Amino acid sequence: MMDPVTIKKLIENGLPDSTAYVEGDDGTHFQAVIVCDAFAGKNMVQQHQLVYKALGALMGKEIHALSMQTLTPQEWQAKQT
Repeated sequence: MMDPVTIKKLIENGLPDSTAYVEGDDGTHFQAVIVCDAFAGKNMVQQHQLVYKALGALMGKEIHALSMQTLTPQEWQAKQT
């Protein structure tokens, strides 16, 4: 069974210079906000593919569902104000 801390580490290790905020309490369904410069200039599908790549084979297996919001640092900063 997966936990939010492990998923956070996997995302941040797979996407250098990213910050991930992950929640979930049932061990298979998670919500994440991921902030990363690598998302700049990419559409949402491409951004999500980067996250799926970071999680590898765990997606669809140990991680049954991941609802995510992907943002560049600039978009994240704008949301905070």
